[in-house]
Amino acid sequence: MVRGRRREFNGQSGYVGPMRVPWSEPFTRFAAVFEQARVAHPKDPNAMTLATVDAQGRPSLRVVLLKDFDEQGFVFYTNHASRKGREALSTKAVALNFYWPSLDTQVRVEGPAAPVSDAEADAYFATRPRESQLGAWASLQSQALPSREALEARLAEVTARYEGAPVPRPAHWSGFRVSPERLEFWRAHPHRLHWRDVYERVSDAWEKGLLYP
Repeated sequence: MVRGRRREFNGQSGYVGPMRVPWSEPFTRFAAVFEQARVAHPKDPNAMTLATVDAQGRPSLRVVLLKDFDEQGFVFYTNHASRKGREALSTKAVALNFYWPSLDTQVRVEGPAAPVSDAEADAYFATRPRESQLGAWASLQSQALPSREALEARLAEVTARYEGAPVPRPAHWSGFRVSPERLEFWRAHPHRLHWRDVYERVSDAWEKGLLYP
């Protein structure tokens, strides 16, 4: 579904030749690349690697799903008590990487993460399959699990609790919006002489330049 530029899915150091570009340009470009990826990768074209860091600067990586994007940023959802949730809340510094092998294309995003509004989280949670809604209550994400039976018991308890009723969104389950300060578009080129276009946010515009491969 497309709503304007928004899509939903069920110093200059290091580069040369900076130029000012319209605020929307990297997002318009991402939307075009993502549309190509949706056609080329029917299974989870919105998969992205999310990097967070803890208070000691130790990084952690995992693959999550992009659920929305527009000129305000890139949105994903998770348990805020999970490792990625805790680290995004505490340090706010995150990075994203999209890679579509058949397109020979990567997009890298860097910027702070901030929670989405309760209204936005409620609206998205309501679209999730009921089983996933129940799972958000049952899973103590990232905590030690004594046995698979323990998880199944928690799921059975939650299922019984909400039998015949809507499943509300848990307070600990919500989304983050990553507001990019830097985006890089990478395209493969023969002999490893790849194309690397970088956009860096400067005030109310973007400066665009090239990086050596």
